[in-house]
Amino acid sequence: MRLLLLLFVLSATLTAQSGGRVIVDSLSSNALANDFGEKTTRALSVYLPPDYDADPSVRYPVVYYLHGFLNDHTLTPGMVDVLDYAIAAQKIPPFILVVADNRTQIDGSFYSNSAFGSWEDFLAYDLVGYMDETYRTLPARESRGITGHSMGGYGALKLAMRHPEIFSSVYALSPGALAIVGEYGPNSNTFRELAAIEDMDGMMKSYFPKVMVAFGRAWSPNPDNPPFYVDLPFEYVRDSLVTHPEVLARWQEELPVHMIEGHLDALHALTAIKFDWGRNAGTRFTRQCEMFSQRLENAGVTHYAEEYIGTHTSDIFTRHGRVATDMLPFFADYLSFEPTGTGK
Repeated sequence: MRLLLLLFVLSATLTAQSGGRVIVDSLSSNALANDFGEKTTRALSVYLPPDYDADPSVRYPVVYYLHGFLNDHTLTPGMVDVLDYAIAAQKIPPFILVVADNRTQIDGSFYSNSAFGSWEDFLAYDLVGYMDETYRTLPARESRGITGHSMGGYGALKLAMRHPEIFSSVYALSPGALAIVGEYGPNSNTFRELAAIEDMDGMMKSYFPKVMVAFGRAWSPNPDNPPFYVDLPFEYVRDSLVTHPEVLARWQEELPVHMIEGHLDALHALTAIKFDWGRNAGTRFTRQCEMFSQRLENAGVTHYAEEYIGTHTSDIFTRHGRVATDMLPFFADYLSFEPTGTGK
């Protein structure tokens, strides 16, 4: 009987410690105040590692994960399984991961400050402050990493370049929007398609035109320019391409390929920088990642850049995918898992 009871207790303990748990939280932010109906209270998913509740004296580093276009804060069971697996396999010590809902009415904020909400400030200040106040974090830049996929990879690189006093290390998974190339450029069909769209419903049904409007809302909003309330660097007028250099310059101020020279001190202040991309992700991803790496190298910025065999979305959150094999081990190497004695 004692043996059965002991086995039952041991089994229950192992079960309780076998995986982390996810808290779905929310955060209201004045930074997101806007006149366009974007919600100012955003959902958060907070992954707490196994044994988080076992010892209230233990604090953990935080990995801030930025989701991609069309996605939100949701951590699926498969994503949680990868986080649990990485800790159990000792690819990374126990850590906290948080993802906030940055999906807008047109599917993505691009983590930028604009008339449609100050999404960069929401993440860098409000979310980080809330995590440090509410959860047992290690509240120092050495223990904060920032990462994300696609649009989130773009946001991770930009926030790291702008806020090295908050985040120490950055890993961008297949980042997009690093430069205006491919389907984002004037010689694609994207702006011709957008010129033929007259209302929001039509725009929401066309993927690349919608991305361009999302760019515009992030980087060149214009509340006096309906129906999309943006200015664009390229447009078709009576079937002729017109370029607006002043708008393009505003976009380039937010594009990491063009931000390097103005953020060299910040880039050098980061502990580590890495990004990757799938060889078969599409030319716009491979071209802009190669451009970004080449310009970082030319500027003397130490970084890691890796092309792998895969698409834009293949083998990201799987047990043998990029998160488990590369991104989390990267943070295991470069984040501090012990108190450093420094503040934010």
